[in-house]
Amino acid sequence: MTATTDRVAPADRGQTRIADRVVAKIAAQAAKEAVGAAPGDAAPPRATVTVHRDVARVRVSLELGYPGDIGRRCGAVRRRVTERVETLAGMDVPEVAVQVERLHAADAGTGAEGNIR
Repeated sequence: MTATTDRVAPADRGQTRIADRVVAKIAAQAAKEAVGAAPGDAAPPRATVTVHRDVARVRVSLELGYPGDIGRRCGAVRRRVTERVETLAGMDVPEVAVQVERLHAADAGTGAEGNIR
């Protein structure tokens, strides 16, 4: 404390720690924003995060509709997750691993049967 006031000096205040589960929610929401609500994407993306100091390593699991440009969509997820976690949590994100758990027909809700070409 300073002699003239009862306030704690900035250097003595400490720091805010953001819980891993909060960072995981930010990452999952960012992944959802990146892939959009395409028809056939059933389950929302899930994220797990490992945080060490101010560095977050993220793994996102998601389902994608097919046919589609899977590489482009995964790249969009990586970029959006990195951007949102860095902005909202103030953490460096050197790694975003995207795991596509399932591909399904993008027009599965139409009731059409048969092979997709």
